[in-house]
Amino acid sequence: MKLALKLTLLFVVNFAFGQLPEGFVYIHDVIPDLEYELKYFTNQNFVGKKIDGYEANKLILTKEAAKALKLIHEDLQNSNLCLKIYDGYRPQRAVNHFMKWARDLNDTINKNQFYPDVKKKDLFKEEYIASRSGHSRGSTVDLTIIDGNTGIPIDMGSDYDFFGVQSWVNYNDISETQKANRQLLQVVMKKYGFRNYPREWWHFTLKGEPFPKTYFDFPIQ
Repeated sequence: MKLALKLTLLFVVNFAFGQLPEGFVYIHDVIPDLEYELKYFTNQNFVGKKIDGYEANKLILTKEAAKALKLIHEDLQNSNLCLKIYDGYRPQRAVNHFMKWARDLNDTINKNQFYPDVKKKDLFKEEYIASRSGHSRGSTVDLTIIDGNTGIPIDMGSDYDFFGVQSWVNYNDISETQKANRQLLQVVMKKYGFRNYPREWWHFTLKGEPFPKTYFDFPIQ
């Protein structure tokens, strides 16, 4: 445990001097035309405020995840579609922020929008909030597909970060078009080596990720 803590501190110091930890990249250096909007850098999220560790709207991922996303982005462009990313690398301090928020049962400012059918006290039990996130390992992304002409996301049947069965990949009470859109995202992500979390149509982790047991905590700057 002491060694792990020392390594985490080293990563924070390196980043403070303008260097990402080895193996990480800014996504715009790999895919210059990729659209992204880090929701946790804004107050437009289930907490209702900017999240700890998100100090800039800059998307960071491992090199391997970024290279795979580039192939996906290029594949979709053949059909006049593109990717849009909502979250990538997530500092552990952001996860800690979520945990602290989830324990404050009186703070329900965005309940109607993001978790209308789930009691806040059940967010841990139903696995919407956890003490560790794959995002902190650097190879997990939250994303959707957008129209290449308009930049408007195609209809997936629920909003990003909606806590409920409507966001489960195999949820049936949506239109055929929405089902097809979800399936398109599933197929193209799987094709280039990502696996999905079945309760969130937007959540994917690179298979064979380079840091499967390391949870980083350097800030996004």
